[in-house]
Amino acid sequence: MKPFIATSFHAALQYLGAILLISSPWVFGFDNVGGASLFIPVIMGVLLLLIAFFSNNKLGVIQVFPMEMNLFLTMFAGFLLLVGPGLYSFIPKVHWPHWGFGALFFCLALFTQGSPFTSEKHNHPRLANF
Repeated sequence: MKPFIATSFHAALQYLGAILLISSPWVFGFDNVGGASLFIPVIMGVLLLLIAFFSNNKLGVIQVFPMEMNLFLTMFAGFLLLVGPGLYSFIPKVHWPHWGFGALFFCLALFTQGSPFTSEKHNHPRLANF
């Protein structure tokens, strides 16, 4: 499948999604549950905000991380948000915000142009002889 999300749109959605993820315990009203259900979205949101801040794209402030690294880390964060409720056993209390944000970040990284997961591999002429 060919990636169809532009890197600039990915960057804007990553900033917005990370800020919403940080505030999700208070927006969705599960801040009183505490524990992992509170700290996972806040910590992941801060990490995703830092990744976006340091990413090498149009909206990156300090362009240090290559876009492939951003996409890999964003997909890994989405995966952790998807499995977090089951891993830390808070599915009966709250799980929909974690699954929603996890699916958002996982799919965002998977379908962004330049994604190492869906882009075709290019053969390097010097390495083809080995």
